Amino acid sequence: MNFKQKYTIRPDYLTVHTKRRPGSLIFPRVKFIVAHDTGNPNSTAANNVNYFKNSQNEKEVSAHIFVDDKEIIECIPALTSDKPEKAWHIRYQVLKDNELYGYNANDTAIGIEYCYGQNINTDEAYNRYVWVIAYTCYKFNLDPKSSIVGHHILDPGRKIDPVNGLNNDGRSYSQLLIDVVLEYNQCLENNNQINNMMKLIRNPNSTKVYAIGKDNKKYWIFNGETFRVGIEMGLWGGSEQIEVRDDSSYAEGCAIILVDRT
Repeated sequence: MNFKQKYTIRPDYLTVHTKRRPGSLIFPRVKFIVAHDTGNPNSTAANNVNYFKNSQNEKEVSAHIFVDDKEIIECIPALTSDKPEKAWHIRYQVLKDNELYGYNANDTAIGIEYCYGQNINTDEAYNRYVWVIAYTCYKFNLDPKSSIVGHHILDPGRKIDPVNGLNNDGRSYSQLLIDVVLEYNQCLENNNQINNMMKLIRNPNSTKVYAIGKDNKKYWIFNGETFRVGIEMGLWGGSEQIEVRDDSSYAEGCAIILVDRT
């Protein structure tokens, strides 16, 4: 079962064997996710990664992923590698991570940072943040209902993220947890639906769009309304699903005419 790839995750790794990126592998495996915000309003994902690069030997503080309204950047291997590495995003002195999950967060958790502020489109940033947390659950076979914890819960005496960043955008931590579960389920359901859809093709020398049936025949989608109604019915995907290819190997079917009666 695949997960819907709504966004691109851009790897821009920090230098290995530095204080920011020690190069040690997560062990024994990824157990949970820590939700953070940057605590630095108006800083972008690229701003934060560049800061870590320029201060690579100053502090043992880092995170795996930064998310803003335009990019998802991974600076320590996690989702873009089959060998996820440790990041220093939770103090070892705190005990709540061990109480909740049986492990230190630095050793077994992925840290994901939310960028926020007046110069950032809050809806776009939030949508990416929710999706990448949900995708992390999928990637590492984690239950989205129980595998996400905020930094403020693990270190309540010092930290208020991601609550502060979310509140800044009129959202709550509890809503984030709900939205991640919804996103996780939707991305899996959408993928299952696409797998069951009729394939769409168009001959490069024609404007006609055909849906390929289970009988391997091509059925002409009669007009734009039929195309739209078919999408709503789950018969086929949108225009981005149309393959431009030679259709001579398919037998002719009939025309499909669908009408919206609502």
